[in-house]
Amino acid sequence: MHVLVVGGGGREHALAWKLTQSPHIDWISVTPGNAGTRAIAQNVDIDATDVVSLLEFADSEGVNLVVVGPEDPLESGLVDQFEAAGIPTFGPRRQAAMVESSKSYAKRLMNQYGVPTAPYELFTDLPTALDYVSSQRAEEIVIKADGLARGKGVFLPRGASDAEGILHSLLIQDVLGRAGRCVIIEERLIGDEISVMAFTDGEHLALMPPVRDHKRLYDRDIGPNTGGMGSYAPAPMLTPELTQQVRHEIIEPILHGLQAENCDFKGVIYAGVTLTQNGPMALEINTRLGDPGAQVVLPLLETDLLEVIDACLNGSINDLSLRWSDQTAVSVVLASAGYPERSDPGLPITQTPVMPEGVYLFHAGTRLAEDGTLVTTGGRVMDVTAVGPDLRTAMTRAYEAVRRVHFEGVHYRHDIGARALWR
Repeated sequence: MHVLVVGGGGREHALAWKLTQSPHIDWISVTPGNAGTRAIAQNVDIDATDVVSLLEFADSEGVNLVVVGPEDPLESGLVDQFEAAGIPTFGPRRQAAMVESSKSYAKRLMNQYGVPTAPYELFTDLPTALDYVSSQRAEEIVIKADGLARGKGVFLPRGASDAEGILHSLLIQDVLGRAGRCVIIEERLIGDEISVMAFTDGEHLALMPPVRDHKRLYDRDIGPNTGGMGSYAPAPMLTPELTQQVRHEIIEPILHGLQAENCDFKGVIYAGVTLTQNGPMALEINTRLGDPGAQVVLPLLETDLLEVIDACLNGSINDLSLRWSDQTAVSVVLASAGYPERSDPGLPITQTPVMPEGVYLFHAGTRLAEDGTLVTTGGRVMDVTAVGPDLRTAMTRAYEAVRRVHFEGVHYRHDIGARALWR
């Protein structure tokens, strides 16, 4: 069996790594991949959104299954086109993927189907947006780009002038291009943010361990939002009771809403949730594994991932009893000094040959230079993931491993998981 994993980041390395453990898979290709996937699979130099070239490769190489990692190919309709060509593909079709690619669509769906979420307004011109902001306390709102912005489209203004600058950069300076030409301004929710992901066949779902993401750039949740600086799972603040509440009040209504709108969804549905004083409320809905959420969830999955994917595609996820490790996983992102504003490519990466027990290095922005040197290519360079019997052990192992990887200007947060320990 030949499986094609689409994407080139840490999530896709984790997916390929997990799929190598299936006895039913003979060959794995990753497009475009990175230095980490190159060590365990065949890298193919095709961009994740180049659907025509991906289809040609899949047809010529006898690909039996496609697993889509990032959101951009889903937005471009990759799943629709591969399914039309008769190739099973794990991920939602384009119309269903709009629940992530358009925040305004997601908010409309949430309101229509009774999902608890923050009140919001939608704007496409600066004067109207500024008039609205002037009627609010800027410190109590969130500004979001409507389209996909790779984790960089959410802004928490520190005051009125900051909010004005954010809106000007999006609506006038076009800093995020098409993604930011429509903005959502919504009430800022207060509470712990948890990522709740589930495998789904479009009707039924199987929840994964809840993930606590750390999206702000600096320790103590200071600085700009990023694609993610680290995570851990399971997140203890999401109790079994709250987990069922999220399932029944957020994820299931979204799935039912998509079904009612004839949106076919077979893949991973992801609810970003804030645990407010009034209960869990939806921040966002995504249509794929999180990054770096995948890097802490997949090491805990004991069921063959291929079996899970097959169950989603065949409409039988309800019949599959997923097995999860009772351990804890922590992932620390190593980023370049300029992230998230610049990528700083070409920096040599060194690491010690021996890592602590239970540690996995998932590459994100890496490649091998012509002389065989491992170098950086992107802002988020590597995910250092550790698994242990409890959170403290996993954190200790992760940070021991972090100190054994180096490149010029390496930046990482020192407090991934720390708040849970303080509690």
